[in-house]
Parts: sequence; C-alpha cells; structure tokens
Amino acid sequence: MKNKTKFCVSAILLAMVFSLFITCVCTACGSRKVDYENEADFETALNAGEDLTGKTVTFTVLEVHPNSAFGYNLYAGEHLNFVSGKNPGVKQGDTVTVKVEEINSLFGSWIITYKRVD
Repeated sequence: MKNKTKFCVSAILLAMVFSLFITCVCTACGSRKVDYENEADFETALNAGEDLTGKTVTFTVLEVHPNSAFGYNLYAGEHLNFVSGKNPGVKQGDTVTVKVEEINSLFGSWIITYKRVD
C-alpha cells in the first residue's frame, strides 16, 4: 500500500511539473513584445528626446522610396524614415514591425535603421 501511495504522489508531482513546463514554453513562444503599437506614439517619444534604440515599433507604410539618398526608405508618421540597404518586400499601406538599430536626426526628419521582426 505504501508503494502505491508513493507512486501516486510521484506521478501527480511529475504531471504538475510537466504541465508547468508546457505552460511556460507555450507562453514564451506565443508572446512578442512590441514597445510601440503605432508610429504616432513612437514619433512622440522620439520628439520628447527618448532613446528608442533597441525598441520595437509597428507602423503603417505611407510611402515607399526605393532609391532615396538613405537607401530603401519606408516613410511613416510625420517625419519617420525607416531605411535599409535592401528591399524589405513591403508596399504602401502594409503594416510592419521592426526592431530599431540606430536613429539619427537630419533636417527635422528621423532616419531609422532597423531589423524586421514580423
């Protein structure tokens, strides 16, 4: 009888640990943290002087300029230029999520290099 009780307790504990592990794995896989859900909030933070390097932002592409002076330029917000040396494969109206690598200000506009995360 003692062995049966030990087995049941061990099985229950093992099942609980396994369930907790699966829950943690599923939660981690399903979550993607976005720091700024839109370009307006992102631009407001930039204009307030915040350092947003390393942050993620979701924005809607207003214009695409493949041959700009900065490279492949995705224009968003009032003065946001998300630039890349290669074609990101998006078009006007697409919603894009990126991780900011570097931000520079030039003539009242923000020049932002990024890595796409979506």
